[in-house]
Amino acid sequence: MSIENELLKWYLINKRDLPWRQNKDPYSIWISEIILQQTRVSQGIQYYSNFIKRFPNIEELSISNESEVLKLWQGLGYYNRAINLHKTSKEIFNNLKGIFPSRYEDLIKLKGIGDYTASAISSICFDEYNPVVDGNVLRFLARYYGIKDPIDSKITQNKVKEIGKKLIDKTDSPGDFNQAMMEFGALICTPFPDCNLCVLSSKCFALNNNKVETLPFKLKKKKVKERFLNYLVLIDTKNNTIVEKRVKKDIWFKLNQFPLIETNFKVDDIMGVSSFKKFINSQELIIQSKTYLKYNVRHVLSHQILHITFHKFKIENEISSGVNLSQISNYNFPVPINNFIIKKLF
Repeated sequence: MSIENELLKWYLINKRDLPWRQNKDPYSIWISEIILQQTRVSQGIQYYSNFIKRFPNIEELSISNESEVLKLWQGLGYYNRAINLHKTSKEIFNNLKGIFPSRYEDLIKLKGIGDYTASAISSICFDEYNPVVDGNVLRFLARYYGIKDPIDSKITQNKVKEIGKKLIDKTDSPGDFNQAMMEFGALICTPFPDCNLCVLSSKCFALNNNKVETLPFKLKKKKVKERFLNYLVLIDTKNNTIVEKRVKKDIWFKLNQFPLIETNFKVDDIMGVSSFKKFINSQELIIQSKTYLKYNVRHVLSHQILHITFHKFKIENEISSGVNLSQISNYNFPVPINNFIIKKLF
């Protein structure tokens, strides 16, 4: 039996019962694919359910506030995904009469939709013959065909795309075939596979040449950057504090935070830092130095290690234009700040 038929047979028997597989609605598939970028399926299911419950269609998403979308996205990370979802929903509803594009060439023009997502939507929902290439597919096909080139190079990814195209063209169900390849990589040809479960093991190059542990090969290693973030948690006598919005295109773009002082090293006493003194003076605040408390958190992202310190002070005078602590839950904070608020602030 050919690889494509073997995969489809395996998929129809073993595919997971996932909520976005209940239909071929492009809106549902789009939401699921964006959520599942950089997110495990087990984690993504609940986010998907919550998102679809609040925004069941393109119109509801398009007329919503960005802050509400970000609130539902809280905890998923890579918040630009949510921002682009919101922008694209407006584009489709306002300029495309609410009708989702059906062709790969039109889908890929939309904000936040790249080759993978356009291929997934066009094949699953509209039966276009566009192969998907994600991490699972790259790993599976690199092992099966013995691709020794680095899979993080564009040349190799294009090569895998060509292989996928030859395979998908032989099938009658491009959407099912794409999902079969992704599912096989996610469940069988995992980073640490049990090859005894593989229905394709007899023809797998990596298994037959003792290369399972060395394929696929990656050329680049992510450079991990360490950052030191100092948040000023300033609370006056009326329980008001200062909340800002992150406006720089960096991590947590457009989310809220307490005033931030970023340093090149861990700070033991923030009161000795010149930028702290400058900020306090600019706000005309009078701090009670004896109330100074610190809370340290280490937060790991895919490409950064964040050494976070919350510096908490009581303020003698009133904070102008402050946010009362009773209203702070209405704001969208990144996970480590939100955890601090829940566990330490009150």
